[in-house]
Amino acid sequence: MSAPFPPSTMRSWQYSRTAGGLEMNLSLNPAAPLPTPNPDQHLVQVIAAALNPVDYKPAEIPGVIRFAIAKPATPGIDFAGKIVRPASDSPLKAGQLVFGACGTNPVAGGALREFSVSGIKSAVAIPEGVEPIDAATVGVAGMTAYQSIVPHVKKGDKIFINGGSGGTGVFGIQIAKAVGCHVTTACSTANVEFCRQLGADEVVDYKKENVLEVLLLKAKEHRYDHVVDNVGTDDQLALHCHEFMASGGVMVVVGGEPTMKAVTQTLKRKLLPGFLGGVKGNVVGFWPEQKPEDLQQIVAWMKEGKVKAVVDSKFPFEEAPNAFEKLRTGRARGKIVVDVASAMYKKGSE
Repeated sequence: MSAPFPPSTMRSWQYSRTAGGLEMNLSLNPAAPLPTPNPDQHLVQVIAAALNPVDYKPAEIPGVIRFAIAKPATPGIDFAGKIVRPASDSPLKAGQLVFGACGTNPVAGGALREFSVSGIKSAVAIPEGVEPIDAATVGVAGMTAYQSIVPHVKKGDKIFINGGSGGTGVFGIQIAKAVGCHVTTACSTANVEFCRQLGADEVVDYKKENVLEVLLLKAKEHRYDHVVDNVGTDDQLALHCHEFMASGGVMVVVGGEPTMKAVTQTLKRKLLPGFLGGVKGNVVGFWPEQKPEDLQQIVAWMKEGKVKAVVDSKFPFEEAPNAFEKLRTGRARGKIVVDVASAMYKKGSE
């Protein structure tokens, strides 16, 4: 007699504190109850999850774990999986492969478990020809790259992407090229050729050159129509962006550390006039929105070969804490993926 599906319990990585680092507090619950989806949520069986800095950085801010996260919490937002029960009025069907974002809490989405929930606007179908492991990488990083670039540019525009080899940067370079932009990016020496292979027209090696000085020098020939900062740690780029951006250009700051110093610097840039140290250019912060049409465009480019998933490393489900350790180094070239159940998916599809 076959076991009932879905089962009543599942394996789930959980934490209730983050002192000493989130990964040091993760424990694998072998019999956690399945989540109960709301009418506007799908119940999904997770095949793979991809990690992002947002999966651990906000949770480690003092007070967040106490007041903003229900405990025990399960990290992870990006996922690919299979619909178990679709949301009400959804065109998606049980058994269909989907990808996108898990949960409703932007800090603890719940992807690192065998079953999770995903909002009706947060998951779309995986087309034939795209592997679930690759689709799992798109959620946060792909949406961030798309929404921080596409609404602001047109074909022929010159764009600068600071941080081209990380999880968001690898999507940013490819998406900017897909819409016809000339792309300059900055990365370390080890990743210069890698960024060129992704499609970057020009690459600044920040280990050998001062990025701001290079941008100011290039501004004598042309200014950038758009700038995306995936690093967010060099205040000088924002303070001098009006000197290398074209009139009407926007600098979108995606990266950064959730510290009091960072918050103070952001307020300083926003509130102070230019002569007192404020920003003279148009600098905006960023948080991705759940737009299924954006996910669909990205995966369509993936199917066409215009955008490719870049997986730095893949960890078995049982080694999820090690995946967070790798993420924390900041040296991943592309995305870090946790394989939750790809072997089961492949066996079932044979």
